[in-house]
Amino acid sequence: MSVLVGKSAPDFVATAVKVDRIIEGFKLSDLKGKYIVLFFYPLDFTFVCPTEIHAFNEKLDAFKARDVELIAISIDSHFSHLAWLNTPKSKGGIEGVKYPIVSDITKSISADYDVLVEGQGVAYRGLFLIDKNFIVRHQVVNDLPLGRSVDETLRMVDALQYHEEYGEVCPANWHKGQKAMVASSEGLTEFFAA
Repeated sequence: MSVLVGKSAPDFVATAVKVDRIIEGFKLSDLKGKYIVLFFYPLDFTFVCPTEIHAFNEKLDAFKARDVELIAISIDSHFSHLAWLNTPKSKGGIEGVKYPIVSDITKSISADYDVLVEGQGVAYRGLFLIDKNFIVRHQVVNDLPLGRSVDETLRMVDALQYHEEYGEVCPANWHKGQKAMVASSEGLTEFFAA
């Protein structure tokens, strides 16, 4: 498994679906200058995947307030994505989801992000936080049956943005509004209110 943190995010051009329209030529680097949360999920019309898709959608305003673009991606076709978006939540669908869902039918994007499950042809639950300069700053990869925490993703966005603004570092379990840390020239750590 590759570590992409500190490296330029692998760019791609693919077909995406957003609400009720197909977007040909969706290019990730067109979002440079914004924060991006790119997350992979295994398959449309499954069990854990819609819980994550809906959970991210429920916090969409919180991501937008932080200037973060959410992008989901799986190996399904854009036709499958569109059908799933047109299926009511009560029937296992993701109707109402408002952020783009990218088709990685060739599996090349999953391979570039090193989340492709060999022999199964689906992606692990990889999540990548990309900064405004298109550098991966955080990544987490869960096994297929393990759903992610949207709140933890927001916490990581807050920590990154706080660090970029103030130059301070955020200790374990840090949340916006708590004390952060900075190392002095003598190497001592001082705590500051966020």
